[in-house]
Amino acid sequence: MSRRTGRPSYLLSASPPRRRRLSWLAVVAAIGLVVALVGGGIGYAVGRPDATESTVADLRRAEAKRDTQQITELTATARRLREEIAPVLDALRAEPAADARQAREWQQTLRRAAEPFANPPSGTTATNVARGGLRGAVEQTSLAVESYLLAVTGPPAQRAALTALAKRQADQAAAAWSVAATQLDQVNVDAGHGHQHVYLEGDQHDGAEEGTGG
Repeated sequence: MSRRTGRPSYLLSASPPRRRRLSWLAVVAAIGLVVALVGGGIGYAVGRPDATESTVADLRRAEAKRDTQQITELTATARRLREEIAPVLDALRAEPAADARQAREWQQTLRRAAEPFANPPSGTTATNVARGGLRGAVEQTSLAVESYLLAVTGPPAQRAALTALAKRQADQAAAAWSVAATQLDQVNVDAGHGHQHVYLEGDQHDGAEEGTGG
């Protein structure tokens, strides 16, 4: 009987390394897939806004919407008040002077003009500054009226001094209104409404047309 011969040793050792290589590649591929999945999950978790960030964003959007509405309402109020106090300021600084009856009517006008500022809403800083400026102008106009009423109803010896005081206070009120009108114009532009001019007649401003620049 002839002796069986086995496969040469170089043939026996060739296959196992190939299988080990394929197995190693499969392991590497699996690890890569796991890393990709884990990395993607981490990236999504990091990039996704958490509950706090979402809440803050919602609050900011709500505040912006509320402030836009406040700006619209404040601008409408300023236009109405301008029509009420502008004649008063003009008369206080004009000659001849008005009488006591007219001054008392101005008092009533200024009391009504102050009503929108009795319980103002809270808005952004810029809007609050504009509202505060308008309120200050109305209050200064009211002081001018009070001084003038004292001038025309008080001792004749004090009339000249009190009338001069009332005129100075009227000038200060007009200046305060101009500053407030400039601030209100700017917040309208920032809110996308464009330029909104509520200046007193004769006030200098940027010259831009209403509604532009928003």
